[in-house]
Amino acid sequence: MLNSIKSIFKQLLEGEDPATADHITPDLAMAALLCEVSSADYQVESQEQQAKLSLLQHLLSVEKNEALQLIEQAMEKVRESASLYDFTSRLRELTQETRFELIKAMWSVAYADGHIDPLEDAVIRKVAELLYVDHHEFIRAKLLIIDARKE
Repeated sequence: MLNSIKSIFKQLLEGEDPATADHITPDLAMAALLCEVSSADYQVESQEQQAKLSLLQHLLSVEKNEALQLIEQAMEKVRESASLYDFTSRLRELTQETRFELIKAMWSVAYADGHIDPLEDAVIRKVAELLYVDHHEFIRAKLLIIDARKE
């Protein structure tokens, strides 16, 4: 009992949220952010689901079954979560390049149905801010995805 109380205080002193500590890995956090985008407009299209799956496989270099498990776990974490910070705080150690790739993946999920809803845009914008992705990189990622879709 005393050890568990010490552990909670240690997590608080280190800036971790004891409610989510050790339960959200960086891979799960990335999956959760893709899930946040796909459900931001309250309409999860099949194209968005497929994009989410293939992007997770690509981003994390995992097999389809592992990506499906991550998505399932991520959806549960999204339902339990109070804010995007629960996920972005787990991604602070990512390189700028990986952060950019994540933002680009989020745009891909949002645009998978051929339309970017303002709510999807707002989620991606907030994540970019929380991950310290420069605004011009945020816009560049969006334009790369839109231009790739037009080709």
